[in-house]
Amino acid sequence: MEIGVYTAVLHDRDLRSALATAKELGLEGVEVNAGGFIGTPHLPVDAVLASDDARDEYLGLFEEAGVHLNGLNVNGNALHVNPAVRAKHSGDLVRSIALAERLGQHSVVCMSGLPEGAPGAVAPTWIVNPWDSSWLDALEHQWSLAVPYWRELDRRAADADVHLCIEMHPQNLVFNPSTLERLVEQTGATHVGAEMDPSHLFWQQIDPVAAIRHLGPLVRHAAAKDVRINPAAAIHGVLDDRFRRLRPDEDRVGLGTGPGTDGEHYVNEWPEDSAWDFVAVGNGHDVDFWAEFLRALHEVDPDMKVNIEHEDTALGRIEGLRVAADTLARARAAAGV
Repeated sequence: MEIGVYTAVLHDRDLRSALATAKELGLEGVEVNAGGFIGTPHLPVDAVLASDDARDEYLGLFEEAGVHLNGLNVNGNALHVNPAVRAKHSGDLVRSIALAERLGQHSVVCMSGLPEGAPGAVAPTWIVNPWDSSWLDALEHQWSLAVPYWRELDRRAADADVHLCIEMHPQNLVFNPSTLERLVEQTGATHVGAEMDPSHLFWQQIDPVAAIRHLGPLVRHAAAKDVRINPAAAIHGVLDDRFRRLRPDEDRVGLGTGPGTDGEHYVNEWPEDSAWDFVAVGNGHDVDFWAEFLRALHEVDPDMKVNIEHEDTALGRIEGLRVAADTLARARAAAGV
């Protein structure tokens, strides 16, 4: 088992510096972004695809730093109804399979995507609790789009010996263990499984350890990302929609779609008195939890790669990573893995 970091949090520095930071924190590997919602400052995509020399030079940076490359990340919405968004995110996802093969990688982290709820709709539709039969109609339409798309992706991945590791993320068609299993069963996939990121499971009231043991060998990769449920959840619940749209003159974080994509797509402002927050690993759940989490992953695959994902806005980048690295080091020692 290796503990590493997803380097999106280190996009403020170049790859060489990011690798040095990981090494200094005692981390063994990194996962780098290959497209989707965010850019690729740590991966010269076109050069690696086009040139063996560029690929070898790139891989040499990891060898020089003493840090492993242990996965690519291309989270996005490859099923988006907006053709410009869909083309960008789907193209990045397909390309990432070839990238992984070129780089000797076997794991690509991604999301299932989310299509529209009916022909002619203009936005993705997340059906949470389909008690109305019309919502089951919408789900049937969405699955009719997702299954052939993912069947073809699985074929490509199998040919490249790459596993597509889906983060079970709300606002996607696959957001919990049962929907992940449904996708695998309906596509007959052999190279589609789960990236076990516990953060979004926490706020859905899913026990990540139970989920690991339920999914077993479908868990192919993992993230270490924590969540704290706040007192405001007692009033607003975890499906908290009190987000604010940022004005064009405010600092907005784009979602990898670029100009000309029907108004573009940005991250909204998080509620001030939020129902839940992403926090540094250890600040939502203690070392005992993380020890059991690592133990369960080790039962599935002793060589599992577990990468810290840091989105705690209350802590600086390095400060948060230090908290996470320390928590996981103590958890791994306690778990004996």
